[in-house]
Amino acid sequence: MIFAGIDIFRQRLASGDILIGSGIGLVDPQVTEALADSVDFLWIDLEHTPMGPEAMRTHLMVARGRRRAIVVRLPGSDTAFIKPVIDAGAPGIVVPQVTSVAEVQGVIDDCRYPPMGCRGFGPLVASDYGRMGDAYVDRANGSLFVSVMIECVEAVDVIDEIVALPGLDSIVLGPYDLSGSLGLLGQVHHPDVVAAMERVIAAAKAQNVPVGSGMPIDTEFALLQASRGVQWMQMGGDIGYMMGAVDDAVGAVRSRLPQ
Repeated sequence: MIFAGIDIFRQRLASGDILIGSGIGLVDPQVTEALADSVDFLWIDLEHTPMGPEAMRTHLMVARGRRRAIVVRLPGSDTAFIKPVIDAGAPGIVVPQVTSVAEVQGVIDDCRYPPMGCRGFGPLVASDYGRMGDAYVDRANGSLFVSVMIECVEAVDVIDEIVALPGLDSIVLGPYDLSGSLGLLGQVHHPDVVAAMERVIAAAKAQNVPVGSGMPIDTEFALLQASRGVQWMQMGGDIGYMMGAVDDAVGAVRSRLPQ
C-alpha cells in the first residue's frame, strides 16, 4: 500500500504516458484529497513553502488512501533533509538545485539501503509499521522514486554523467531557475535556455531516464515541454489554481454587471 501510487506512476512512465500533476503548498490535507482525482500525481513543496513535517505526513496519508502518486520536493540535498521525509513514508523525492555528479550520487546513496547505498535504517510509516518485515528493504530500494532537478548550469555541464548514475529514477527540469543560472532570468524561451533544456532531455533519453519539468499554470508551455520529450509535469499548484478560479469567476460576473 505504501508504494502503490508510485508503482502505478512508474508503470505509466514506462508505457510512455504523459503525466500532469499539481504542486501542494497549503498545509490542509483536504487540498490533496480534493485534487487527487484530477491529476496524475501530487508534488509536495518543502522548498518554497513553510510546510512542516506534520502537515507533510497528513498529505502523504491522504495520497496513499487515494492510491495517488506523490513526490516531495526537498529544501536541498543534505542527508538531514532526505532521511526524515523518506522515513515518514514519502514514496518519491525531488531534490532541487543540484550542481555536481557527486551531489547526485550522495542523494542516491541516502535513499538506498546497503549494499546499494548508505540509508540509515529507521523506518516506521515507510515499512507499514514493521508489517512488511524482511521484504521491506528490497521493496524500498526498488520502489522509492529518486529524482533531482536540473536547474543550474553546472548540472547541465555534467548531465551525461548524472543521468548515467545507477539508482537515479528521473531528472526534472526547472526552466525558470535554469534561465536565471544562464543569466537570462525568466526568459524560458530564449535560444540558450531552450538549447540547455534540449541537451538535458537528449542525455536523459539516451539513458532511458524519464524527464519531468516544473512550470506555472501554462497550457501552451506544458504542451511545448511535452513535445520536447518531457513526460511528467508539475503544472502550477493549489494556490495558483484557487486564485485563477476566483479571478475568472469574479471577473466574469463583474464584466456583465451594469456599469
